[in-house]
Amino acid sequence: MRGRLIVITGPTAVGKTDYSISLALEHGSPVISCDSRQIYKEMSIGTAVPDASQLAAVKHYFIHSHSVTQNYTAGDYELEAIPLIEKLFAEGHDTLVMTGGSGFYIDAVCNGLDRLPDADPVMRKELTARLQEEGVAALAEELRYIDPESWAAIDRNNGHRVVRAIEVFRQTGRPFVSFKLEGPKERSFDIEKICLTRPREEIYERIDRRVTQMIDEGLVDEVKSLSQFRDMPALRTVGYKEIFDYLDGNIDLDEAVRLIRRNTRHYAKKQLTWWKRDPSVKWVTP
Repeated sequence: MRGRLIVITGPTAVGKTDYSISLALEHGSPVISCDSRQIYKEMSIGTAVPDASQLAAVKHYFIHSHSVTQNYTAGDYELEAIPLIEKLFAEGHDTLVMTGGSGFYIDAVCNGLDRLPDADPVMRKELTARLQEEGVAALAEELRYIDPESWAAIDRNNGHRVVRAIEVFRQTGRPFVSFKLEGPKERSFDIEKICLTRPREEIYERIDRRVTQMIDEGLVDEVKSLSQFRDMPALRTVGYKEIFDYLDGNIDLDEAVRLIRRNTRHYAKKQLTWWKRDPSVKWVTP
């Protein structure tokens, strides 16, 4: 019999952690995290990692397993997660539970990703510096000149994506989008996707409460302790970049909290939009 992987996803703060732990206990499964930030061991409060009691309830994978000093990508996750899943099925599990809100990580497991060339550290450093100094619009204009096909296809407001597209073209001479897979990779297991949802106002209220809790638990001190890594991609994320602005004296703490709440709501909306495009998703209200 083929194993079954149940993927629990949904917007941030919707309740994925409790739901997935309950489901894992029901099926005798560990929880395989597919969250692109909870994977980093230096980040806990701002990423809302499961608490000690939740981690003790079932075994978790890909929580605090890597360092922010690593340039870890969804492609890296595919290379590590697929062998783990196959190993767990081989050990006798008939159902496994995966959970997280990172669409690219989930796509990496469910469909597979393109085999892009490894990033060139020198080129990445140069382009990242230019991104910070000149802004994403300037780099997007360069991409339009050298690779108009990719310029027309990608999100040109996503600085990381624009940088990656320029890197790939410089390294290979091929358009970034030419590496797109023709179809999903064949997996040795079946996949069921469940997207948790709640009324939008309720999600926003839960986000506001979570941000308050993060501040109370010491988010400012956590971000301060990561100052030396602030240019790493892992830390250019909601909850961290706003506190860095506060620590730099650009805004006060109340404004930082307001921005974290606003930007987290925007992120939750993007997550819902992402999953509404997938007809295979089953929608569930926890």
